[in-house]
Amino acid sequence: MNSHIPFKKMHGSGNDFILIDNRDKLINPARASEIAVKFCKRHFGIGADGLILIEESSKADFKWRFFNADGSHADMCGNGGRCAARFAVIEGICGPELKFETGAGIIKAQVKDSVVKLQLTPPKDLKLDMKIPLHEKEKTVHFIDTGVPHAVLFPNDLGKAPVFELGRLVRHHKIFSPEGTNVNFVKPTGPSSILIRTYERGVEDETYACGTGAVASAIIASIKGLVEPPVEVKTWGGELLKVYFKKEEAPDVTEVYLEGKAVLVYSGKTEEI
Repeated sequence: MNSHIPFKKMHGSGNDFILIDNRDKLINPARASEIAVKFCKRHFGIGADGLILIEESSKADFKWRFFNADGSHADMCGNGGRCAARFAVIEGICGPELKFETGAGIIKAQVKDSVVKLQLTPPKDLKLDMKIPLHEKEKTVHFIDTGVPHAVLFPNDLGKAPVFELGRLVRHHKIFSPEGTNVNFVKPTGPSSILIRTYERGVEDETYACGTGAVASAIIASIKGLVEPPVEVKTWGGELLKVYFKKEEAPDVTEVYLEGKAVLVYSGKTEEI
């Protein structure tokens, strides 16, 4: 790896990422997971929830590889996807109407200044009202894959919900093995609005926001009859996301979009650490 790597630090709703143009293979693919851990480690590295490498694609404007802070790979990330789209426009890799290749499929995006509207792949594997035993108690959990797997719960008191403790138990529950799942805690706040908190696998903690989690939560809340699309999602970090989708004959959901700001925090160069 080169001794100095240019990067940009960006965030979507407080979900922060390190983005690197890796089309010239500045980072050896064999070391990408190890480097993600080093770069993302707060206090010792740049600090982020994930590392995004932008690479060449024969199918789209570019291809991404996404790594969580623990070095694990993820097919998709909604907030990271919005940051990747804006990064590509800032760097002159493509224009504001673009598409990029992910492990979850080809993702389309529209970039207008700092606002990015991302079209996601159709959700799959919807499961409602799953009864999961946890410490001799039974929890009702809903599940959907919006590019990555998400469990959704509706606690009585979102502010007091044990997001870390319960999130970790659900995330590692054998019913979701071997990959595990992200876990969202959701409170409907209006006819078309929700408030969410998310425990993210890979980060292994609560994060300020999760884009695919916002989409999963909005869709499940709508299917449960609690809200109607488009759904405004307020993240625990305080920012607003908007989730668009069409409900076809149950349980089909199509034309799924996530919209929100992708913020450039700073640009820099980092030595190998």
